[in-house]
Amino acid sequence: MSTQLLVEALAREAQFQMIESAPTAAAILALAKRENPQVAVISAKLGEKPNGGLEVVREIRAQAPAPRVVVLLDTSEQNAVTEAFRSGAHGIFCRTEPFRSLAKCIHCVHIGQVWASSRELGFILEALAQPTFANFPGSGTTLLSAREIDVVRCVAEGLTNRQIAHRLTLTEHTVKNYLFRIFDKLGVSSRVEVLLYVLGKGQFQRSAVSSERRKPVTLPAPAKSASQLPIRKTAT
Repeated sequence: MSTQLLVEALAREAQFQMIESAPTAAAILALAKRENPQVAVISAKLGEKPNGGLEVVREIRAQAPAPRVVVLLDTSEQNAVTEAFRSGAHGIFCRTEPFRSLAKCIHCVHIGQVWASSRELGFILEALAQPTFANFPGSGTTLLSAREIDVVRCVAEGLTNRQIAHRLTLTEHTVKNYLFRIFDKLGVSSRVEVLLYVLGKGQFQRSAVSSERRKPVTLPAPAKSASQLPIRKTAT
């Protein structure tokens, strides 16, 4: 019921063309593959699994072409936020936020931005500071050079270009050049996207990050108490 209400409310927005929501993970994946939505809005809760929706997000993000995804959360606690982005979300939207902000979130994600508050991005920085990510890029990949990895680690600590230059005994100009090369190799366009890339071990694909509170949405499909819905954007 909550999903249908959400679909009807968003359908009133002229910029959206809504796709009927699906009730199960299998139905959501089939719908996403068949309809190829530009944005999908998925509830983190799906069926009997507290994070069943995140498993669906991972499957959707593995499709080609993959829709951009917005994950609906009951609460923006640290674990929930980091797991949502780690699963491949382009934006997260907490159910405690005003509904009027959801349309803006979906639009931002659709145009290639990341939707998250400063507090939520802070959670990502904290997660990147944990030992789990100390050996980025891991898995033996040589995508980045050793020096570029050093720069990424400094970015993960929240250091400015000047602070990175001081720590690595480089000039600020050289740090900027390293960042440009890192952006190009990882297919991202900002420092925040680099952090999300590292957090997701490379699952997070290119998307620009806005300075606003949060970002975009994707496909829906609820089960019982979970609300999800697929969304397709029309030309505006």
